Amino acid sequence: MGQARMTVADFVSAASARKLTMLTAYDYPTARFLDEAGLDGILVGDSLGDVVLGYPNTLPVTMADMLHHVKAVARGVQKTFLIADMPFLSYQVTPEEALRNAGRFVQEAGAQAVKLEGGKPFTATIRKIVESGIPVMAHLGLTPQSVHRFGGYRVQAREEAAARRLLEDARVVEEAGAFALVLECIPASLAELVTEILTIPTIGIGAGSGCSGQILVLHDLLGMSPERAPKFVKRYRKLGEEISQAAGEFIAEVRDGKYPGREHSFSMSDEVVSRLREEVGKA
Repeated sequence: MGQARMTVADFVSAASARKLTMLTAYDYPTARFLDEAGLDGILVGDSLGDVVLGYPNTLPVTMADMLHHVKAVARGVQKTFLIADMPFLSYQVTPEEALRNAGRFVQEAGAQAVKLEGGKPFTATIRKIVESGIPVMAHLGLTPQSVHRFGGYRVQAREEAAARRLLEDARVVEEAGAFALVLECIPASLAELVTEILTIPTIGIGAGSGCSGQILVLHDLLGMSPERAPKFVKRYRKLGEEISQAAGEFIAEVRDGKYPGREHSFSMSDEVVSRLREEVGKA
């Protein structure tokens, strides 16, 4: 038998033994590779909008978009804990609508949990989803769905008042039942303090090394994002450059007649070819 699928309880308990690791995925083959790598969690993020669908931000991403991609990722995951990001306006209207949409990710798409952005205003929503049996990962700091309110993508909670609000939001989302908390683009010292005061794991992205774990957008990690990477990103590979180079080599070899070669071609009997040529010639 293969390794058992990680559950939310496994995910939370693992934080006491090691740093948690998460990456995003948006399709079946990538999910298979990441599942084999041994991550603790895979997030089908609404970053789908930026890195896969070509939108300027995450706001245009719909439930239909997310369900389509969560289903694809779920088909490729056998061991890793799978979380679906709730897109803009899928949970902000009413807690009841949020529950219906969260339920679709679990029932239709195969996710084990959902993630949503925001603090105190969404505690009733978090509580309702959790009480219905669906684990919720919270998300504070730079919350991309609020990009217009923030005036762009920038570090959050640097000032004392904003830091106090974030600390309070962290407490209330934990009290509402969130099993983990993503902290994005906040000062490292503040993220460390949040991690100290909570009993649930924190997952950092641009929040320093003091969190319980880390997540990155896969396309940033692989160097497949054409835009300049944020400061917190480490590019472990430069696959974007390699893709362009490979495509360029293909173009050159096809035009020069080097590809396909004999080793890439299929053969048939010379006698059959001769007969066919004769018949074509007679026609």
